Amino acid sequence: MSVAGETKVSIVTTTTARSGSASTRPVAAVSASLATRHARFSSRWSATLLALYALLIAACVASLIQAGDFSFGRKPWENLKSTAQELSVPSFVNVWFGNAALEFRNDEGRLLRTENQRETETKYLAGVGRAIWTTFQIATLGTLLAALLGAPLGTLAAKNMRAPAPIAWAARRILDVSRSIHTLVFGLLLVGVIGLGPMAGVLAIALHSMGTCGKLFGEAIEALDMRGVEAIRATGATPLQVLIFGVWPALMPSFASNHLYLWEYNIRDSTVLGLIGAGGLGLLVSEAVSLFQWGRLSTLLIAIVVMVITFDALSRRIRQALV
Repeated sequence: MSVAGETKVSIVTTTTARSGSASTRPVAAVSASLATRHARFSSRWSATLLALYALLIAACVASLIQAGDFSFGRKPWENLKSTAQELSVPSFVNVWFGNAALEFRNDEGRLLRTENQRETETKYLAGVGRAIWTTFQIATLGTLLAALLGAPLGTLAAKNMRAPAPIAWAARRILDVSRSIHTLVFGLLLVGVIGLGPMAGVLAIALHSMGTCGKLFGEAIEALDMRGVEAIRATGATPLQVLIFGVWPALMPSFASNHLYLWEYNIRDSTVLGLIGAGGLGLLVSEAVSLFQWGRLSTLLIAIVVMVITFDALSRRIRQALV
């Protein structure tokens, strides 16, 4: 009896194992088939997108050629060479090597005035320093105001914060509109509303960066591990308490890193706002170009590059420390 029982058990076990392996094979085959189909679909979709992109580029080039705008002008290399020569001697070297008695004469040779280039350039560099500080003020205050406006909107726009649907929709649309309008457009509008000066630049930076700041803040909230937030919410905490004690501590490093990145970007952007009357380095750049003062333009470009590189390096170090 025992031998027969063992034989039956072994037969049943063998049969079960065979049936299990047989049932596993179709599943593996189906998985492999689905993976192959997905790979083929992805490759076809990628090829289609690449072909559409190539057609778009071809259409752009063809339209430019048809309109006669696909040209680099007359003698582009000679123009580039002459421009490089004019910019090769920045005006700040006159502080040390300038003519202490530069004479200005009319066409008849009559002496009009005498100028000390060293003193003149020293005064100009002092003005450049003040313009750098104005540019820094515009970027700093504009970025801060953007964070103060964008963070609440990003919180309302985040799906997992459970804001009422109409309010969340309105917050998302405000952020979309803010990102869609360029800083220069905001600047032109604000210069017409409040007049020339740095305040127009501050508000232009704030209104445009508000959209980016709110979007990044909202996406960071949506990427949170909500178990801790739900635990605080389960204690009966109010939405404001949930935000302060559950959301904000987890978002602080990400928010600070994004804020530094926007600040760094706005340092570069604020140098252009002076071209439309918002003050700062852009105003001096506009004056130098209008008066064909290429040496001073070279000095301003060097100042902009040094300022941006310095702030970029400092911001990168701080972001690395936070992350």
